[in-house]
Amino acid sequence: MGVNLLRGHTRRLAVPYLVLAVCAAVGAGLVAGALRPSRSFLGTPGYGFAATLLLGIGLYGSTHDIELAEVKKSLRVVLVAVTFGVILKAALIAAVMVLAFRRPEYLVLGIAVAQIDPLSVAAMQDDPRVTPRAKAILSIWASFDDPMTVLLTVYFSALALRLGDSGPATGSVVSDSADVLGSLLSNIALFALTLAVWWLIRLAYLLWSRTGRAGEDADRTVRPPAAAGAPRPATGRPLSLDVAALVVVVVLLAVAAHTTLVLAVALAGLAVRLGRFAGVLEGAVALAFLLASAALGFLLSGGVCLYQGLVLGAAAFAAQFLVTLLIGRLLVRPRLSRADRAHLGLGQQNGITAILLALSLEPSFPGTVGVVGPAVLTVNLLHYGFRWARADTRRWTAVRSWTTARRTPDRPVDPAGPQPPHRALRPRRRAKDRSRIRAG
Repeated sequence: MGVNLLRGHTRRLAVPYLVLAVCAAVGAGLVAGALRPSRSFLGTPGYGFAATLLLGIGLYGSTHDIELAEVKKSLRVVLVAVTFGVILKAALIAAVMVLAFRRPEYLVLGIAVAQIDPLSVAAMQDDPRVTPRAKAILSIWASFDDPMTVLLTVYFSALALRLGDSGPATGSVVSDSADVLGSLLSNIALFALTLAVWWLIRLAYLLWSRTGRAGEDADRTVRPPAAAGAPRPATGRPLSLDVAALVVVVVLLAVAAHTTLVLAVALAGLAVRLGRFAGVLEGAVALAFLLASAALGFLLSGGVCLYQGLVLGAAAFAAQFLVTLLIGRLLVRPRLSRADRAHLGLGQQNGITAILLALSLEPSFPGTVGVVGPAVLTVNLLHYGFRWARADTRRWTAVRSWTTARRTPDRPVDPAGPQPPHRALRPRRRAKDRSRIRAG
């Protein structure tokens, strides 16, 4: 269940199930917004709690499935991508929006769409032409850039409010930076507290198991499945620890939604694993994605900024391609193949994080959802369009062959397809002939 239900695509048109589910959720939200238009709930505590809770679920799901061994293999690329890459992408997108529309509050829009959606990446990692190394880099990149984007959103929101027309008259950029630093330290403190609680639980279980009273619980440990097509490998961990991990994560999500310290939730995904309850997390992430899409459709019923959204989506897609070229040529060794570079450069997809950031920013920046909604659609359409029309695909080769045949109607078309040109080879003379010529 969960994300596994959203993997794959339809047989005839090859439309991903994820796209169909999101379109259905957005359509339901549009219908609900048209029947009962209301935006009075945007500034309420319940709206903020729900938006932050869904964002925390998405961030925890993005970092939960990261294998630390894969991170160590591409540590340099990941560190540069989630720091320099995210900042550069956000700066490029924000510069385009501010220069195009002369509105300082559009700074936050570059942050909202600068990340790559891990759920969409996981659903589209079935390209046989791409090496496992490039797939691992894109998956880790998509998982780690979400927390970085959330952190940058806090700072750029304060900066955009100050530079905007309705910005506060008191304070300074230094005070805003101090607030962001305080928020970062609070997130680290909450993560440290969660980690300490989790370690204490594990230590208590180890001490309890040494007394000989944990035999019954140890018998319930999941054994590796014998069937070759088992859906999920066993965790090898007792059931009580998995239940404790689930309780710790639920409490952490509730605290983070109340205090808006969602960065701690993303960090906890690297340390606190749910074991056999990972399927529950997949279902929660998929449900959060669909609920966020429905909320997006509900707010979009109040108005859409189509032109700004198209510019924002095109800028985000182009920024991903430029950053990939820069990082791929200067930092990746050994260099990636052409198909791998195309996979990373055209891998920009927006989903749950962009939508939830837009929902969170809407009370402070009215109209954010009306811009981010069309931008998410633009980015994903560009992604699937370039994925279909890449130069090394069979479809593009067939289109080029058909175009060539249309331009030269008098020449018969070879049914076997266009043949590669052959060079005219000069006949090689034998050594005896050369000796005769020299003797003569």
